[in-house]
Amino acid sequence: MQSAGAQSTAAPLLPGLAILGSMVSVNIGAAFAKTLFPWSAAPASPPCASGSRPACWRHFGVPGRVRPARADAFNLLVYGLMLGCMNLTIYAAFARIPIGVAIAIEVTGPLALVLLSSRRPRDVAWVACAAVGLWLLLPLRAGVAGLDPIGVAWALAAAVCWAMYIVFGKRVSTLRGGHAVAWGMLVASCLAVPTGLAQAGSVLLTPDVLAIGLAVAVLSSILPYSLEMMALARLPRRVFGILVSAGPAIGALAGWTVLGEMLTTVQWLAIGLIIVATAGSAATAGRA
Repeated sequence: MQSAGAQSTAAPLLPGLAILGSMVSVNIGAAFAKTLFPWSAAPASPPCASGSRPACWRHFGVPGRVRPARADAFNLLVYGLMLGCMNLTIYAAFARIPIGVAIAIEVTGPLALVLLSSRRPRDVAWVACAAVGLWLLLPLRAGVAGLDPIGVAWALAAAVCWAMYIVFGKRVSTLRGGHAVAWGMLVASCLAVPTGLAQAGSVLLTPDVLAIGLAVAVLSSILPYSLEMMALARLPRRVFGILVSAGPAIGALAGWTVLGEMLTTVQWLAIGLIIVATAGSAATAGRA
């Protein structure tokens, strides 16, 4: 029989491991998705990869069973479009810059959203930390090379989409039956699948691409969303935010392991600063 102390230790450990598993899964999925780019007719355009993910909305329920109110339809539409655009833009960034760098730039979107809603002086430190990290990553300084400006622009677009996804996701999060994710992924599918077909055509239907696409759908959507849902039910939001702040580092490691992407010391420093800013803002966030 487990002691009370052992049970109390295991209680936060399991959801913490679920978050870790979710981040590892989604980043490994992104790395495998990047291997699909050469199959596309336009290698710099990633819908071939993102178009393979959308069928997993069925995992969250069949949205047709619960029709949203007319007042919620616009919010659901924008929520789904932002979800689809977020996937398309971040994969476009993956096609041109390392995964870890792209994710570090992308997380500045929700980070900016959190910090802009705060009026506390101590949050200025986190803004400054993130700003320095972003400045080190962006090709703005003299002598900085190695990052495709178009890839950086796609990552910044993904950051904006992620912020808007959070705003509209909050508005639809109280829908009856919890079908907001299902409706959102259905709308995202209507955007991503035709784009993928237009870019890659019949290549999407070849056995090799279908197999990798299925793996991407499981690793990047079904498995991480399921693990995050389990963790969110058991972890305070502050702790959840601290844990997911490690996403850029895990993305960089996934890019190195699967794709052989090597980052410079300055890029690792920049990613570390953004992680510190994200974790710090989550740690000092209010309870509201």
